[in-house]
Amino acid sequence: MKADATLDCVGLYCPMPIVKTAQKIKEMKTGEILEVLADDKGIKRDLPAWCQTTGNECLGIEEGGGEIKAYVRKTQK
Repeated sequence: MKADATLDCVGLYCPMPIVKTAQKIKEMKTGEILEVLADDKGIKRDLPAWCQTTGNECLGIEEGGGEIKAYVRKTQK
């Protein structure tokens, strides 16, 4: 998936990947896609829940090689 920005959260644990995602998404324009790289398995549950709460769109989560890639489209203002 083509992302407009990448946020490296490898080595960070709950709640920091979500905190960092929230900070980064505020800097982005509506419609842009953020790729979040993480190794904390909690992000697979936390990111979709955060998206549902904030109105952003979780486009999917990929896992491989111990790394998780999550994609979020900014839909909120």
